[in-house]
Amino acid sequence: MNREISTGVAVITGASRGLGEVLAHFLAGQGYHLILNARGGAALDAAVRSLAGYNVQVKAIAGDIAEPSTRRAIVQLARSLGSLDILINNASILGASPLVPLANHPLDALEDVYRANVIAPLALIQEALPLLKSNHGLVVNISSDAARGGYETWGGYGSSKAALDLISLTLANELKGEGVAVVTVDPGDMRTDMHQAAYLGEDISDRPMPDVTLPFWAWLFGQDRIAISGGRYQAQSEQWEAVNEAR
Repeated sequence: MNREISTGVAVITGASRGLGEVLAHFLAGQGYHLILNARGGAALDAAVRSLAGYNVQVKAIAGDIAEPSTRRAIVQLARSLGSLDILINNASILGASPLVPLANHPLDALEDVYRANVIAPLALIQEALPLLKSNHGLVVNISSDAARGGYETWGGYGSSKAALDLISLTLANELKGEGVAVVTVDPGDMRTDMHQAAYLGEDISDRPMPDVTLPFWAWLFGQDRIAISGGRYQAQSEQWEAVNEAR
């Protein structure tokens, strides 16, 4: 059953460029008021300006999502707008660059990766949960094929995304009865700053731009939220919909 999209409030972390910025434009076009977060204030301000043509409110919270004060500010702003319908945990960090074998990965850098890619998304969900429950909201956690690939030198980033996958499925099982849906999405390889950082000095122009995922997002946000909860989806796959893994 398709869910009719209506005006609501969406939070997007890592929204100043790449996939986050594409999602901001898509949801603004669907009538969602936006709360955007990114670490870099100048880039975030530019992203906000690029959304000026939409008839929606766009608010920005610059800051590191790994910091509790940033998460509190985001949720307080959502509360002031009266709603939180979609929470997209898109912000993440790669870790050591250039990538290094897991056996040699600096442990302090690995702690930073887990803090940004695992703890921060969960903490933001926890902080936002009362609003998500009130609005039968949807949480979208951005994953990666590195979560399952076991690729050489991708162990730090990939293991953090594998942890996020399990957290997402567990939350989907726990929150389904309260009307909150949680999914993970692997957007696939894209031409982004993070992907370039993983391949320093290499030409990644053969990768598609993030807007290649737009047909998938149009599908996902049109679905009944609880019906898709617990799923892990691949935005560039020939078949987006995975078997629903929630139990």
